[in-house]
Amino acid sequence: MAIKKNQMIKLNYELKINDEIVDSNLGTDPIEFTYGTGELIPGLEKRIEDMNEGETKQLKVPAKEGYGEYNEELSEVAPIEAFEGIDLQIGMVLEADTESGEVVKATVTEVTGEEVTVDYNHPLAGCDLDFTVTITAIV
Repeated sequence: MAIKKNQMIKLNYELKINDEIVDSNLGTDPIEFTYGTGELIPGLEKRIEDMNEGETKQLKVPAKEGYGEYNEELSEVAPIEAFEGIDLQIGMVLEADTESGEVVKATVTEVTGEEVTVDYNHPLAGCDLDFTVTITAIV
């Protein structure tokens, strides 16, 4: 039975970028989600639509259907004084509240004696995603 909208799906996956495993839940409990409600990245959800319980597929999700294309405008440089009291490290993720109360995350990409560069893109933005997916249950 193929997947239909609003069904509960259990899924195991392995995610590779450039042949390197970056995430996986193989050997652990599957993720559970309701199909068609936007809980998965759009490109992956679209590509599992015709899968059946017990089926395994390799799926390629282009960046624009995954975490989006990398946007240079989402990187900014700020004075180091704005980060007083923080032991800044390249790769660390900082959280901040917007004026509307939304929490945003930024990755520190460069630290100099005077400035800090932070990137608001998702860490996987601009990456094509190679998934191996197994549908373990359709409820």
